[in-house]
Amino acid sequence: MGAADVVPGVSGGTIAFISGIYEELITSINNINLSLFKTLRKEGVKAFWTQLNGNFLVALFLGIGISVFSLAKLISWLLINEPVLLWSFFFGLVIASVFFVGKAIEKWNLGTITIFIIGALAAYFITTLPPSDHTDSILFLFFSGALAVCAMILPGISGAFILVLLGSYKTILDAVHERDITIVATVGFGAIIGLLSFAKILKWMFSNYKNITLSLLTGFILGSLNKIWPWKEVLETKTYGDKIIAVKEANVSPFSFDGNPQLLYALVLGIFGFSLIFILEKLASKKEN
Repeated sequence: MGAADVVPGVSGGTIAFISGIYEELITSINNINLSLFKTLRKEGVKAFWTQLNGNFLVALFLGIGISVFSLAKLISWLLINEPVLLWSFFFGLVIASVFFVGKAIEKWNLGTITIFIIGALAAYFITTLPPSDHTDSILFLFFSGALAVCAMILPGISGAFILVLLGSYKTILDAVHERDITIVATVGFGAIIGLLSFAKILKWMFSNYKNITLSLLTGFILGSLNKIWPWKEVLETKTYGDKIIAVKEANVSPFSFDGNPQLLYALVLGIFGFSLIFILEKLASKKEN
């Protein structure tokens, strides 16, 4: 999830869903409320930890944190030097995710199909929005963290891409590289507030409208494919210090791509990403058994 969340266009929520932990994640986040602290006061640490599902949350968020800090520099390098290969891997992974999440829908009908189409169109529209200017306002970064984490736990909607749209992505990535504790803590606090709030909505949706929710998430994943198409033509760039970042791009055919399309390697990585979803599914089902 951490590796996916670093890439603008791939959702950590998609990884959570295909690894079989999505609903447990939403439920565990919802356990963080005032009653939890009443349990701590009346029944002690063990009951508190059990109600929190502490082992699960610590393992998950520790893994995300380690991945973000260890892979941020590598992902940044790949985005600049090997974008076609990186996007090809994630494109294959996300295509497989559409099938994976879609098959969890128990019954397709007019309602679920309509919501699926709405979700796909909404995600596609988000991927076409122009990014905002670079900003490093502390208050703005707080709200950026809150919005991005809501996207992060939605399969198909990338938290990192939301940060790009808001103009906060580079500021936060640089802060991670440079260990800027103030910015990292500000974004982290915003993320915590956003996560606790949004998880309640998702929990309610899964409890009351599971099929509709799944069809919406499937649509989100499908619509997000526009953002992660591997072959792009850069239409507009912006310079931040010594870095040039593409802020407006158009998808093109690999045969009209301006540069080496790396078609064979791209296909291999795309197929690997596609296959990885089903490998993870089998591993998850074995653990359940």
